[in-house]
Amino acid sequence: MRDDGTLDETYAPSTPTADTEDGTSTERTTAASRLRAYARDLTGRRRAQLALATGVVCCLGLTAVVQVRDEDAGATTRGGSPSSAELAQRAEQQRASRSLDRTAAPSTSAAAQSAAASPADPDTSAPARKVAPARPTDPAPVAGLDEDQMENAEAIVRTGRKMGVPRRGLVIAVATAMQESNLYNVASGVLPESQDYPHQGVGWDHDSVGLFQQRSSSGWGPVGRLMDPEFATRQFLSALEQVPGWQRMRLTDAAQAVQVSAYPEHYQQHEWRATRVVDAIVPAGR
Repeated sequence: MRDDGTLDETYAPSTPTADTEDGTSTERTTAASRLRAYARDLTGRRRAQLALATGVVCCLGLTAVVQVRDEDAGATTRGGSPSSAELAQRAEQQRASRSLDRTAAPSTSAAAQSAAASPADPDTSAPARKVAPARPTDPAPVAGLDEDQMENAEAIVRTGRKMGVPRRGLVIAVATAMQESNLYNVASGVLPESQDYPHQGVGWDHDSVGLFQQRSSSGWGPVGRLMDPEFATRQFLSALEQVPGWQRMRLTDAAQAVQVSAYPEHYQQHEWRATRVVDAIVPAGR
């Protein structure tokens, strides 16, 4: 369009019309039509340019987003592992998570301790085990005896109880051993064989051996058996029970009836000590 308000030659009509001062109606109509066509063309161009610009902007935005993501991925790939700040942040998150877990539910160890603290239900299906009675301890020596003498006295009392001998017979047996061997298991110097067995001394009264100084030559039994305190006690008590009325006799008379000693009254002096020893081994009433 020129400065005078008319259109450029490009849009001029192919058939010119006569010029007048105001112009013909045909010229005015044609000019108005061309002007509207030009406006439409110009508007279309501007819209196309605006659409193109918008498309360029969108493409640039997508390119920037892709580039940022690529840079993030590249940074992760180049680093190989998270930075120390990221590791610290993850550790803090894990600690917070564990703290929440501990607050929400008790730990296994706490549950186990609680179960251990609570008494378990008794198992009534299993039979109760029988507990063996405690074995009584050996009594301490009494009446001036030492350990060996007290053990020999216990062997006499234990054997007599197995035989069912009354308490009076136990006292007689202990008193007799006190007189014959001083409550030691004595071998004989005349019989070297007797020294092959456990013994606590050696005597020289003929072939007499053991607690009761019994003689194998008189029929009391083999030397080796007579050196056994239990066997020697059985031999003495069996002979005592063959004496008529022995339980009503004085202790020394009952012992002499079995031993046939050259000193029959010497047994009596040991009665009080023998009684005390028996009472220590077997308390009264048992």
